[in-house]
Amino acid sequence: MGLLFEQIDSKPSPLGEITLRRRRIPAIGDRDIYEVKLGDEFLMSSMFVEAEVALADLALDLTTGDNLAVVVGGLGLGYTAEAALKHDRVNELLVVDALETVIQWHRDEKVPLGQVLNDDPRCRYVHGSFFELSDPAEGFDPARPGRLFDAILLDIDHSPRALLNETNASFYNADSLGRMARQLKPGGMFGMWSNDPPDEDFLAVLKEVFLVPEARVVSFYNPFQNREATNTVYLARARGEARS
Repeated sequence: MGLLFEQIDSKPSPLGEITLRRRRIPAIGDRDIYEVKLGDEFLMSSMFVEAEVALADLALDLTTGDNLAVVVGGLGLGYTAEAALKHDRVNELLVVDALETVIQWHRDEKVPLGQVLNDDPRCRYVHGSFFELSDPAEGFDPARPGRLFDAILLDIDHSPRALLNETNASFYNADSLGRMARQLKPGGMFGMWSNDPPDEDFLAVLKEVFLVPEARVVSFYNPFQNREATNTVYLARARGEARS
């Protein structure tokens, strides 16, 4: 057995000190658990990734067409990006993250999925704020301004109410979501992860912009609490005729 705890890296960021850690918890099995903290707040753990994977799987299963161009907002430990790349119809994946340190952890392969993402020629990192780039005046792809995408998947804030940064609050309204939706092809999919139960008020906002939005509850076992836990994945289709 290796070390039970290791702090792999810690760097200042515009949002506070960001730290990558690895730990072993013998009571739950012989495997490494990777954690990302921002200040005193946990951002991500490799222990619970079911909903991050479901975000990609649920949204891309509903995305029509081939040679898909996909944006993932929020790199984290890379589980949503990896899940997206497992879909053979994905031709290009842009992973947008505001924290250069997180991107560098993957480039340096300090996290388990770094090599997976680095070795896949379809995957490209974009250093920038998802919320700023969601405005089509900026655009997610610095190499091709004005391009459209088949799916946009978001996993940054804990929920539309529980924000990592209060400035993000300006995104979760019909005007901002509508601007982001202009970067989707007609019929393209928007998906978003949330740590909280389905939010009817947020679904109402999505309905102002998208077609038939829904909230899917993703369940998984939490060994620390010895019970089932849940996250939420929001799914919504851009207006316009989907491709066949």
